[in-house]
Amino acid sequence: MTSPVAFVRNLLPARAIGFTLFLVERTITDARHALFGGLIDHAPTFPPEELPLEEGLAEHRRVRTREHGWIVNRFVAPASKLVELGDEPLRLSVVLDTGSLPQPDERIEAVEAAGIDPELLFDAAPEVYAELPLRDDLSFRILQLKELGLRVKVRCGGAVVPSVTGLAELVQACRRLEVPFKATAGLHRPLRHEGEHGFLNLLAAAVFGDEEAALEEEDADAFSVTGEAFGWRDRSAGADEIARARSELFVSFGSCSAREPIDGLAALGLL
Repeated sequence: MTSPVAFVRNLLPARAIGFTLFLVERTITDARHALFGGLIDHAPTFPPEELPLEEGLAEHRRVRTREHGWIVNRFVAPASKLVELGDEPLRLSVVLDTGSLPQPDERIEAVEAAGIDPELLFDAAPEVYAELPLRDDLSFRILQLKELGLRVKVRCGGAVVPSVTGLAELVQACRRLEVPFKATAGLHRPLRHEGEHGFLNLLAAAVFGDEEAALEEEDADAFSVTGEAFGWRDRSAGADEIARARSELFVSFGSCSAREPIDGLAALGLL
């Protein structure tokens, strides 16, 4: 029988296997790595951190080589800055800020865009995320993205924080229509706090369903994470179930700081 790792290597192009292969290698025995592995797309040059590019790259190297560097996934760069990256060995998620697609680059694993005709994004990268506002026609627009082979990006904070109901409806629609999503903005804390969403809540919503209740949870003691399982209230999921939710539904979230979310998990005793 072909091993899971060999299967992934044979199925996907080299530049697309990073996170998927990481999960296959880890999830058979380790629920904690399935839940948090490659969760953070690191965007240190974006607000509010806004580090100069060289400082942002240095910070990315630092967090990637630390004890919990396995939680950090891609380096998020604006398309306008790609030429300044030189030959830096990176796994990239590129945010379109120039109105045009980036030049071919084997380091680009994902493209993110807002306010661009989705048809122009077709086949722009192995993973393409189109940002959607949370409006009444959400399911229809997610279906449109699915037909183009695109994924969803949702903004969880910033100038406008989406309601629990609105964010829950997006998770539900992505689950129903089988379209993966990534999140961005406002997810620096693991848990919901003072009206701001938590990324641990979003993970629970993706893994367990009951999305509104999961997103509203503020009790740290309601969650548990071990090498064997992720728990929330009276529910529990093992590594394989978590891995499916991470690869097929909630893939990652973008954060200008990688240290703050990781420190938050450590403070809760979840690492």
